[in-house]
Amino acid sequence: MKKSFAALVTLLSVSSAFAGVVMPKGDATAGQAMAGQCAACHGADGNSAAPNFPKLAGQNAKYIYKQLQDMKSGRRVNPMMVALVADKTDQDFANLAAYFSLQKSGVNLADPKLIEKGEHLYRGGNPVTGVAPCAGCHGPAGKGNNLAAFPKLGGQHPDYIKTQLTAFRAAGRDDNTDQKRTNDSAKAGELGIMQMVASKLSDKDIDALANYVSGLH
Repeated sequence: MKKSFAALVTLLSVSSAFAGVVMPKGDATAGQAMAGQCAACHGADGNSAAPNFPKLAGQNAKYIYKQLQDMKSGRRVNPMMVALVADKTDQDFANLAAYFSLQKSGVNLADPKLIEKGEHLYRGGNPVTGVAPCAGCHGPAGKGNNLAAFPKLGGQHPDYIKTQLTAFRAAGRDDNTDQKRTNDSAKAGELGIMQMVASKLSDKDIDALANYVSGLH
C-alpha cells in the first residue's frame, strides 16, 4: 500500500507536464456578451445560486476551456450542456473562459465539525488507504493550476464537489451506475488521476473534502 501511495503521489507531482492545454487567447468582453446564455444555471457572473450547478467565477480559464471542449466532443457527458455547446467554436469557449476566470468567486461557510478531517485528507491524504493529497494538484488554497488545467476548488459548492467525486469514484471502481466521470483520463481505456484518487475515498471522506474545499479561499 505504501508503495502504491508513493507512486501515485509521484504521478501527481509530474502530471502537469503532460496536462498542457493549448487555448486561443480569450476576449473577456466577447465572453461577457455570450455569458447571458449561461446565467440561468451559473449566474450572470459565474456565481451560481443552485448548489448543483458549479461556480464558474474565478475558475481557471484553461480548465473551463477544456471542459467545454470535452462536453462538445462527448468526452465529458453532460446532457444539459450538449445543446448549448454544439454550435460554439474553440474561440467562443476561450472567450467564455476568459470572462468567467476574471470574475470574483463567493466562498461558502464550511461546517466546523468536518473541517479537521477534510483538511487532513486535502493536505496530507491517507497513506493507509492510498488516498493522495489533493493539494498536490489543486494547491494549498484550492486555487488549482491554470497551466496544467487543474481546477480551482476553493469556494465551490459542496454538493457539486460531492457529485463529481462520487462520479470519479464510480469510474475508478467501475461501479454499476451511469453516473461516472472519466474525462481526465490521459488515454481511452485508462484511469485518469481523479479516478484513481477517488476510487479510494469513502462516503465520509467525500463529505469531509467537499465541505473543506467549499470554505477555502
